[in-house]
Formats: sequence, structure tokens, C-alpha cells
Amino acid sequence: MDFELTEELKMLKEMSYKFAVAEFTPHSKECDEHEKYTPEIRKKAAANGLVGAWIPEEYGGAGAGILGNTIITEELSKVDMGIGLNVVAACFGCESIFQYGSEEQKQTYLPPVCRGEWVSAGSFTEPNAGTDVAGYKTRAVKDGSDYVINGNKMFITNGTVCDFMVTQCITNPEEKKHNSFSLIIIPADAKGVTRNKIKGKLGIRSSDTAEIALEDVRVPQGNLVGKEGRGFIQLMHFFNTTRVMVAGQGLGLSEACLETSIKYVKERTAFGAPLGAYQLTQKKLTEMAIMIEALRGLVYKSAWLIDVGRPDYHLAAMAKFYSGQTAVFCANNAVELHGGYGYIDEYVVQKWYRDAKILELYEGTKEAEILTIGRTLQA
Repeated sequence: MDFELTEELKMLKEMSYKFAVAEFTPHSKECDEHEKYTPEIRKKAAANGLVGAWIPEEYGGAGAGILGNTIITEELSKVDMGIGLNVVAACFGCESIFQYGSEEQKQTYLPPVCRGEWVSAGSFTEPNAGTDVAGYKTRAVKDGSDYVINGNKMFITNGTVCDFMVTQCITNPEEKKHNSFSLIIIPADAKGVTRNKIKGKLGIRSSDTAEIALEDVRVPQGNLVGKEGRGFIQLMHFFNTTRVMVAGQGLGLSEACLETSIKYVKERTAFGAPLGAYQLTQKKLTEMAIMIEALRGLVYKSAWLIDVGRPDYHLAAMAKFYSGQTAVFCANNAVELHGGYGYIDEYVVQKWYRDAKILELYEGTKEAEILTIGRTLQA
């Protein structure tokens, strides 16, 4: 067993972090305070091969695989998880097009996203159904050569900035619930699409999140992704892949919390000695380091297995679950180690504390991951 990254991945890791430090740092605080999306940074990232890096070169991507994309996510998240999400999730939804779309769809949608010209969105969650994917109500009814779509979507990443949305709709209501859904590509500027930015989020505030209303939206039936009635299975496959990226976010944020905390406790003194000299401080740092090392193994292995064609989706669920736990734990410890300074915006740890919580909520709540893992263990 060889746990060393290849030279190419090591270079990608270093380049990604340097890019984030140079491009994110000057804007991070302003974007957090004012909930500003960062299109220019996304375009620069695309020019450096960081957008859609998992997409093969034939469709405009860097061909870095899921592991390479996860490493990019990790490094960007060390600096600003929200701005990093604007980069790595600029292709959100394209996973389904690549996995199930026609060759024409791949050639139409993937290259412009990789070039930074377009942004995609996965339009799945609804106001009354998030983790309960089978509870979605949005309907797509055939009319001539088109689908006419009606429904509402909620908490959609890139919702107001995207150019198209891969949307989960009921197309076959007469079928059993899991066979009633289909994925359909909807242009964001289609007539009947209304998009409203959601403001006031706790964290990842530079990432765009929206509520979307679909009222008699008409799109060609050629916008169907894959086969009709297979949308539920396709979406499960989508989440099983993207959960690894989310786990990479938690890994990067946790590493940043540890590195910043180590620096602080070596410089800060209390009762005549550095904070780092006290056993309670060492306990916090040690537990953070152990959890991070364990998380890295789960994340990298999950990503690598997808790349070599042996995906282990219950391992990906473990990585996603433990990522949220680790990030929240490390961010909490970072704030505590910084004391009162950790509670004010002069120090970035308070932002990481706010950002971390989303990792236990999106791409499947931690409770959903427990159900996934628990059922697999008893299968």
C-alpha cells in the first residue's frame, strides 16, 4: 500500500493553496460580510484548470479525477470555504450530465463550465423535501415535443448566478415513487423561471443560494438527462459522488483550524507560559490532529476508489459524516483556544466556526448518512 500522492497531485495541491491565498484572502472578509458572489475569481480559477477539474480533457476539464478535485476542494477550503465552493461547485449538476447525458449534452454544457463561461446548478431540494428525495413534487408534463414544468426549489447552490439547472422532476406519476422522477436541464433564463437569492445565512455567505419558482416553464424533451423515470437512481449516484467533495471541504477547514490554533497557542501566553505548554491545550490540539488524520484517510480513499472504478458509497457516506463532525469539532476548539479573540471578526476562526455547520446539513444531513451506513452494515 502506497499512501503517497503522485508528483502531479502534489503539484496540484500546492498550486491550489497558493491560488486561494492569493485570490481569496483579499476578498474573504468583504464577501462574508456582504454575501458577495465571486465571478472573477471563478473565471481565474477556470483559467488555472480548477473548475470542473474532475471532468475529462475531451470535455474541457483538467482530467484530475475525483481525487484531484477533492484535493483542490481541500486546499481552497483552507482559506475560504464559501469562495472555494464558488469554484468547485461551478459545475454542480454537471456530474449527472457526464454520467448519464447524451454526447451532444456533454459537448454543449461541460466545456463552457470548465472555461468559466457558464455556471451550472443542481436544482433538487424543495421547500418541503430536502434529504427526502422521493418527496419532491415538481412536475414535468409532456406537451408536443416539450416538457412543461411547474414547481418550487429551495436552497439551490448557484441559483441566481447559474446559466442552467439540472432539475429533478416527476415525469411518470403513475409509476412507483422511485421510478417516477427524471432529470431535466432547464436554461436559467427560460420563461417562467423566477430566482430569488436567500440572504442571512450563518456561513459560506459568499456562495450563492436561492429559492426558485418554476411556472409553466417549457423546455424541449431533448433536455432529458438519460432515461425517463431514472432520475431518482441518477440523483443517488450524483450525491454519492459529490459527498466526497463535501468531505474534502471539511478536511480543508479542519486543517486550517488546527494550523491557526497551533500558531496562536505558541505566541499567546497565560500565567507566564505559552498556552501551548498547558496539558488541556495539548489535548485539544491532539484530538484535532487525530480526527483530521482519520478523516484524510476516509476522504482520499473514497475519492480514489471512484477514480479506479470501484466506488464504495457507504465509505463516501462515512467520509461525509465524519467530515462534518471533524470540522465542527475543530472549529469549536479553534474558537475556544483563541478565547475572547476567537469570538470577534478580527480573527478568522469565528468565520470557520460559522462555515463548519453546513457540512452536517447539505449533501445529506448527518442523520441521513447514519441511515445509509446503518442499512449497509445490515445488508
